[in-house]
Amino acid sequence: MKTIELTVEKRSTRGKNEARRTRAAGKIPAVVYGAGRETVPVTVEIRALSDAFRGGAGENAIFLLKLQGSDQTRHAMIRDFQRDPVSRRPVHLDFVRVRMDTKIRVKVPVEVVGIAKGVRVDGGILDFVTREIEIECLPTDIPEHLPVEVSELAIGDAIRLSEVRAPEGVEVVDDLEKVIVHVAHPAHEEVPVAPEAEIAAAEPAEPEVLRKGKAVTEEEGEEKKEK
Repeated sequence: MKTIELTVEKRSTRGKNEARRTRAAGKIPAVVYGAGRETVPVTVEIRALSDAFRGGAGENAIFLLKLQGSDQTRHAMIRDFQRDPVSRRPVHLDFVRVRMDTKIRVKVPVEVVGIAKGVRVDGGILDFVTREIEIECLPTDIPEHLPVEVSELAIGDAIRLSEVRAPEGVEVVDDLEKVIVHVAHPAHEEVPVAPEAEIAAAEPAEPEVLRKGKAVTEEEGEEKKEK
């Protein structure tokens, strides 16, 4: 996992109004905390953060935060990324400090490799059950994803976490019995209706009123016979 340099500026004030002014200036309010040190409020240039993500920074990217106007630096990861629900623009960041010589726990995405035989040949459906796996490793050893090869899976086959091989230096700390992927049977097609059944279904039933009328007529006929 490569380290991305990012300059941050310390801010002395907080509050909604200050946050609005910060965003209007093209910056994002953020905080840096963890590692037994005090929480520091900072701002980050939106453009610099966007460039980092366009350059391939994933959700587990390691940042080297450089405090503007100072020689202070600190390694950190993004712990929380809040977005505006309408515009989807970032509105706040939480950075958590990390020590490069200390193992941490993170979740990494699963990447499916290949097309399952049960899907390719038999028309089955690949059910992607578990999309993230929790691992423990040094920050520099965090993989971008864990590949899972599915090419040989037939219908009914599954791959559990215990079968996934992690890179050297990476320990899987999740439930090893978790199903990662499963090839299910194809969906049942709708059975066509037989022509005879269609004709029978199309024949109108005798209206209830007529049946009742007929019954009344028969009763009246019986009364006439008794007379």
